[in-house]
Amino acid sequence: MAEPLLETHFTDVPLLARGKVRDIYDLGSQLLIVATDRISAFDVVMPNGIPDKGRVLTQMSLFWFEFTQEIVENHLATADPTEYPASIGKYLEVLVGRSMLVRRAEVVPVECVVRGYLAGSGWKEYRESGTVCGIALPEGLRESDKLPEPIFTPATKAESGHDINIGPEQAMEIVGEGRYRELERLSLALYGKAADYARERGIIIADTKFEFGRAGDKLILIDEVLTPDSSRFWPVDEYEPGRAQRSFDKQPVRDYLESTGWDKKPPAPPLPPEVVASTSARYREALRLLTGRGLED
Repeated sequence: MAEPLLETHFTDVPLLARGKVRDIYDLGSQLLIVATDRISAFDVVMPNGIPDKGRVLTQMSLFWFEFTQEIVENHLATADPTEYPASIGKYLEVLVGRSMLVRRAEVVPVECVVRGYLAGSGWKEYRESGTVCGIALPEGLRESDKLPEPIFTPATKAESGHDINIGPEQAMEIVGEGRYRELERLSLALYGKAADYARERGIIIADTKFEFGRAGDKLILIDEVLTPDSSRFWPVDEYEPGRAQRSFDKQPVRDYLESTGWDKKPPAPPLPPEVVASTSARYREALRLLTGRGLED
């Protein structure tokens, strides 16, 4: 297993942004997105990364971009570094498998969350009020129960980076009613197609988050799509409503951090090798189940 890539430094290409996972470079009408192996928990980036995590996220997003392109266009131009501009050709070794050249788009300032099962913050709210993001649900549902129908629950980001759930009215104030309805329709269609496919391959997509951008007058799908970082993936063969489920994500990292007494403020403690290995294995397993191939293929 390769050493994790924590940062990129392409000195002759302007760095536009460095997120929790991705480094984004400005190429004018296009952007270069590089998924590193950084991992965050409780909105803090860990000091050590998860080997090949960025490659898993990239390969999974590429798979879903192709799978969903009949529903909505996406921002992908190419993921083949040999087709990138000459200015970044010398970084080929770093870029292979973990980068995408994408169309520039104006980001729609609403996170498009679709929930198909009762989990996380939705479960917490339901126990208190019988609702999820203000949407009334039937009485008597258990943790991890499948919802009668998937629900669209938009969110927005606070300054701290947390997602904040908002109601339809507030979302419409931000993007307008027509655009809101289009986001809702596209998000539910994407989730429905992906969830049906994934379940046949052993994964329940409990919930997920999409991001959209405007390219001219058209909405396009951007960022990452249906990965363990943006979704809650559960193994079908272990699914049992009434409790929390094992997930194909960074749960081993969260569990370890909770056991340390860390105050969830920077700096975070280093992750031990067994936590790194367990987390890497979960990401790789999700990729194999969903795409039928691993990174080695």
